[in-house]
Amino acid sequence: MSDIILPPERPKMTIARATELIRAHGINGPALLGRRAYFRDTMGVKGKNDRNIYDDAIALVTPDFFKAWNANTDPSRYRPAIAVLRAGVWDYKLGIHNQSKDPTLHPHYEALVQAEVVRVMRDGGKLDVGFFGINIHKGGYTTTSSEGCQTIYPDQWPDFIGSVKREMTRLKIAVIPYVLTERDDE
Repeated sequence: MSDIILPPERPKMTIARATELIRAHGINGPALLGRRAYFRDTMGVKGKNDRNIYDDAIALVTPDFFKAWNANTDPSRYRPAIAVLRAGVWDYKLGIHNQSKDPTLHPHYEALVQAEVVRVMRDGGKLDVGFFGINIHKGGYTTTSSEGCQTIYPDQWPDFIGSVKREMTRLKIAVIPYVLTERDDE
């Protein structure tokens, strides 16, 4: 694999396709859409959803706003028992990333945090359900900075979190569904 972890362009997902994917999961209102392996054949190993690259996409879809960002929906590396969020619909809310960790070692900052239990598959094959700190947060430049979280490329993070906060405030919602989908052969 090369050292390039960001695709050459932003996701070109359309609002029509994003809305179709969200509605297929029973969501008819505002939502975040995660699309695992969006850039599957553009970077990394062809035909494979790779780790530690921004080969995924996350879009914000509301009645008056649509935008997609380069994202990562996988852990940065393989490690026994590391969590991979399962495809499905999960509720998220604004909160603080790394809240339970020492702030001198792990900076605390605003992110989207679990608002409910989630289902994960752990490396090694164990299915698990619970609150695991599977947040949506800022990634890194040389790594996606994920131990199971969903991450956004750092240069796109301010726009992403600002847009989500603005839309949640405008729509007067405290929780937003995150619909994580797996790319098929489209």
